[in-house]
Amino acid sequence: MEWNPQTLQFLSECFLHTLSPSPEPRRRAESSLAEAADRPNYALAVLRLVAEPSIDDQIRQAAAVNFKNHLRLRWASEDSPVPDPEKDQIKTLIVPLMLSASPKIQSQLSEALALIGHHDFPKSWPSLLPELIANLQKASQSSDYASINGILGTANSIFKKFRFQYKTNDLLLDLKYCLDNFAAPLLEIFLKTASLIDAGAANLRPLFESQRLCCRIFYSLNFQELPEFFEDHMKEWMGEFRKYLTTSYPALESSGADGVALVDELRASVCENINLYMEKNEEEFQGFLNDFALAVWTLLGNVSQSSSRDRLAITAIKFLTTVSTSVHHTLFASDGVIPQICQCIVIPNVRLREDDEELFEMNYIEFIRRDMEGSDLDTRRRIACELLKGIATYYGDAVKSIVSSQIQSLLSLYAANPGANWKDKDCAIYLVVSLATKKAGASVVSTELVDVQSFFESVIVPELQNADVNGYPMLKAGALKFFTMFRTQISKPVALKFFPDLVRFLAAESNVVHSYAASCIEKLLLVKDEGGAARYTSADINPIFPVLMNNLFNSFKLPESEENQYAMKCIMRVLAVADISVDVARVCVEGLGSLLTEVCKNPKNPIFNHYLFESVAILVRRACERDPSLVSVFEASLFPRLEIILTNDVTEFLPYTFQLLAQLVELNRPPIPPIYMQIFELLLSPETWKRSSNVPALVRLLQAFLQKAPNEITQGDRLTKVLGIFDTLIQASSTSEQGFYVLNTVIESLEYNAIKPYISHIWAALFRELQKRRTVKLIKSLLIFMSLFLIKHGAANVVDTMNSVQPDIFVVILNQFWIPNLKLITGAIELKLTAVASTRLVCESPVLLDPAASVSWGKMVDSIVTLLSRPEEDRVQEEPDMPDITENAGYSTTFVLLYNAGKKEEDPLKDIRDPREFFVASLSRLSALSPGRYPKVISENVDPANQAALLQLCNTYNLSIV
Repeated sequence: MEWNPQTLQFLSECFLHTLSPSPEPRRRAESSLAEAADRPNYALAVLRLVAEPSIDDQIRQAAAVNFKNHLRLRWASEDSPVPDPEKDQIKTLIVPLMLSASPKIQSQLSEALALIGHHDFPKSWPSLLPELIANLQKASQSSDYASINGILGTANSIFKKFRFQYKTNDLLLDLKYCLDNFAAPLLEIFLKTASLIDAGAANLRPLFESQRLCCRIFYSLNFQELPEFFEDHMKEWMGEFRKYLTTSYPALESSGADGVALVDELRASVCENINLYMEKNEEEFQGFLNDFALAVWTLLGNVSQSSSRDRLAITAIKFLTTVSTSVHHTLFASDGVIPQICQCIVIPNVRLREDDEELFEMNYIEFIRRDMEGSDLDTRRRIACELLKGIATYYGDAVKSIVSSQIQSLLSLYAANPGANWKDKDCAIYLVVSLATKKAGASVVSTELVDVQSFFESVIVPELQNADVNGYPMLKAGALKFFTMFRTQISKPVALKFFPDLVRFLAAESNVVHSYAASCIEKLLLVKDEGGAARYTSADINPIFPVLMNNLFNSFKLPESEENQYAMKCIMRVLAVADISVDVARVCVEGLGSLLTEVCKNPKNPIFNHYLFESVAILVRRACERDPSLVSVFEASLFPRLEIILTNDVTEFLPYTFQLLAQLVELNRPPIPPIYMQIFELLLSPETWKRSSNVPALVRLLQAFLQKAPNEITQGDRLTKVLGIFDTLIQASSTSEQGFYVLNTVIESLEYNAIKPYISHIWAALFRELQKRRTVKLIKSLLIFMSLFLIKHGAANVVDTMNSVQPDIFVVILNQFWIPNLKLITGAIELKLTAVASTRLVCESPVLLDPAASVSWGKMVDSIVTLLSRPEEDRVQEEPDMPDITENAGYSTTFVLLYNAGKKEEDPLKDIRDPREFFVASLSRLSALSPGRYPKVISENVDPANQAALLQLCNTYNLSIV
């Protein structure tokens, strides 16, 4: 794309139309820009347009955004990257342009520059840092803080990598380069700006922003380790840091919320820096510690409860928490310090604020995420409790005594006036719950602050038994959270009394309350007593089961609870425990089916939907275990819903649908109904397999058909198509394992005569893949397949069919792949299968029993002994293969396994109990036929450690090799 007046006009018009309120011109402009973006020098042309002063600011701003997004997609793209000559020109232009731009455009170009820096700095862009430093010094001389802050903002962005990346030699070399060049100019501008602030400059805002950016850069450059320059100049840095924590700035702090926020941001950045030094450079920092501890303490006393000041309060409390767990904890040992912390810092920050009440009412999902699921580490409530936990590290008895009396005081205030003082009771419950501890390796939480059983009965039970499920909902939520948290300590007889109350709370109007009630029931049903037995069984659920399920299903009718994942998870758990009668099954499948119909219209909540499908799967499984005839009831209810998913191509639900269909196929007795064979024809279509997210579920369904309808599959060209699917799947590394699942099920399920015409094609496909790539995963899958084939159809068939594809290929595969890689097999069934197959080879196959093959025979015995005698971690190194399926949040069409519709792993060798005994007994029988022959081969070819292990195995089973 050449830069000329026509290009300028074309781009200007396009960017103008992208701002149009009318969709049609906007779409046309976006399409034109997308087409132009494929041409060389597009990014350069857009950058030149941004630099053109004659163009309207709005157009230039739109162009700057487009430029940044284009670089994000294309700068390091493998498919269509920005060409190198264009990159060089962009790097030449971008810094001066960014510095001269208006603030809105400057922020976009700064981000674009950081994107380039992420890939190219410093190795492929050595001129960047000298250019930034030269411009910083020039701007500093004229006190041009618009430019200074632009440069510091850019430096902050490109130095952030030192915070997040692992420490490597390359990273430390890059860090040294940045320190050598930027540490001194950073201190220079920091001290200059500090002197302007001290002198009472008229406009403090850009100066405070400059200092905040300097503090963020300080954090990045000090994150990995303490640099020598910063150690040498620690006094200058710390002197200014302390000043910002102890000095008030009325010109800003009295100018409104924006001014307070600016000062708070700088102070929060200072707190993060001193916390970093406290964590990583404690020894060097200790001379400054007392002053900073006092400064932070005093500062916290003056920080209001406004949510706008949360970040400052949180970072300040974090610093005190770090000090409390360090060797300098004696700062907290003075008389009255801990009570003062509790009274002045902890209690005010733990008490409910209007913001908490608003979040509780307006955004229940976010409230629960913070309150119940532990994502509240950066909230005042949580961090205040973390401070108490930190102090308790060395002053546990003092903390326990003070907090216990504080809890009693809060409860007394509540008792004096429950209506007015309900927040005091909430605060008391929150303290007990948040300060509970979990021992390493244990799943049970405990507390020394109160006696759990008596606190439950005196404080929690009145809330649970309150007839008004809608009164004081935050107190109800706190009580339910306590019940959930301490569920293992509350004895079964006591807990059972309140099951009906938990069921009542499912009808509460508050989303948080009925979600917590559902979560409490669900977690109670998971409790196990010593020995691993479930504490609550179907006998405990049955009396309340009808009203429980009714209230759970009705909770989805409450406002904003249509897709409540906590209620859905509770349904899944209840169905896993309760007795499922015919009537229950009919009612539940209709209830779940109605929900399924609704979510198909617009899938929004992946967690809710997952538990919905799990609930269907567990209902089908447990009901049909009890009464197999119910499968027709489930088919009648589910087929219309599953058909909607298939017809409307609801991509998010296709993997679930195929897994449920597989479950239903497996529950049928042959011959399976004709409707399933219609689905099978769909399964054979290549189109069906194009989405990788569907593949594991489709394989699962195909396996079910192979097992339940082997006769139907061998008719016509169906088996040819099945093996075509196998061939396609093994050609991609991401699906090769799935291809073997298909192949193994073909071998397991079909008669030899049915597969005989295809065997040579199967071997040819496998050998082709082995030539292309020899990954651990492929070789292991091949070994398992060959072992299964041998077990099912005999060693002679394996050897002969392989050699028919290529003469003597079996011996090559045996020596190059089977023997060296047998030790890599993992999994109990797989280990037994390959060990028994390998044993049969050495004891029955003429190929290995030939005296000329004695070396191979000995090596195979050596491999079998390794497999059977050594623990997995000693045999198997971590696989270098990349994982196939990544875990992605939300809907990214990835496969998610339905646990309750899972395929039962079949053992093809049920008659062989112990592969070790089978191996030794087989060897013993073989050696008895040729006394003296095999001990010699073993001594020459088996590793000495394995010879000892073999002797040990022989002794274990009272057998010998003669």
